[in-house]
Amino acid sequence: MKKNLGTPDRVVRLVLAAIAAYLYYSGTVTGTFGLVLVIATVIFLITSVISFCPLYAIFGINTCPIKKS
Repeated sequence: MKKNLGTPDRVVRLVLAAIAAYLYYSGTVTGTFGLVLVIATVIFLITSVISFCPLYAIFGINTCPIKKS
């Protein structure tokens, strides 16, 4: 698995996951939409931690900076 998420992309995902988690656990978002939000939060957290997004790989997107040798 080659990394395809850069640091800014990872930070944005983590911030969005934190906001979504807060909205769910504070009771602002409930029901089916709340469940979908929790699933999206988990996906954002996992992809941020491992620096790999399967959708980015499918579409050929890479936000990871190119390393110079």
